[in-house]
Amino acid sequence: MNSLRVLARNMSQKWEPLKKVGIIGVPFEKGQKKYGVSIAPAAIRSAGLIERLKEIDGIDVKDYGDIDIPSCNEPVNVDNMAHLSLVSACNKNLSNKVSQVLKDGRVAVTIGGDHSIGVGTVDGHYRVNEDMILIWVDAHADINTNKTSDSGSVHGMPVALLVKELSDYWPYLPTMDWQIPKFSIKNLGYVGLRSVDEYERLAIEKYDVPAFAMEDIEEHGIQKSINHILHRIDPEGKKPIHVSFDIDSLDALEAPSTGTPVRGGLTLREAIQLMEIIHGTGRLRAIDLVEINPALGNDADRKRTIDAGLCVLRAGLGFSRRGTTPRGILDLPVQTPQSK
Repeated sequence: MNSLRVLARNMSQKWEPLKKVGIIGVPFEKGQKKYGVSIAPAAIRSAGLIERLKEIDGIDVKDYGDIDIPSCNEPVNVDNMAHLSLVSACNKNLSNKVSQVLKDGRVAVTIGGDHSIGVGTVDGHYRVNEDMILIWVDAHADINTNKTSDSGSVHGMPVALLVKELSDYWPYLPTMDWQIPKFSIKNLGYVGLRSVDEYERLAIEKYDVPAFAMEDIEEHGIQKSINHILHRIDPEGKKPIHVSFDIDSLDALEAPSTGTPVRGGLTLREAIQLMEIIHGTGRLRAIDLVEINPALGNDADRKRTIDAGLCVLRAGLGFSRRGTTPRGILDLPVQTPQSK
């Protein structure tokens, strides 16, 4: 029945950018080892998230608050997966919340938190739009399994947990029964890669995932890179888009307050253009912004990183660098003569 609804929608739907946005905060950091990403949702809101999004012409913003974060770490026996039960419980709650926001007719904007929360955001999106495509913007591929990961940190594993083609490479994962991998790796594209582990590279090549590393972006430019990916995974331009944006996709000079910075990344201008292009398709339905860590660096570093994240979100939601005209006004104000 879901497939029939998707087919009917694709045959009849004319895509337009959604003007309604739902904000979800995820103060969660157990997918990696450094303190600080859990305070990012509060820091980004304090920096004016809602106010700056409302500057976009015609946008309607609703803040759904933070999801409930579990505190009890149920012991599970899985090698090389730290805090699995906490990661699982957080993502289950998040999946439900993302689905709710989408069913409310809003773009789901999720503020992390580390990138392990991509399991919940993508799962929640897939439950509503099973024909969705995923653009993973990151310095890292995040497609390790517990057998290939060097760190055991789940923020390096979300893509491998999500895609059905890799489900046989996992052991049984206690507490993860709620999440059944159904998303196909054929609907995945990467932007900004420059720190890819050997087995991750093997998976990308085995499944022929369109992956534009920084050397490819330097050769082709960001516009041709994202347009190529979109054409590869959605040649008819009919599928809802989910962007999972790790702030470390940006060069460390642009976003220093993050846990795993890698030099030589995207400029902020490239990231803004990337999001503007995706917004222009009219099909963007979910954005994740993850791995901002306000506990790292000095005040200037924190401000620079948070501001970069806000610029990315605004570009994806329709902010125009050209500026906008005042609504309902067709001419400049005229000076009225003063009475004597």
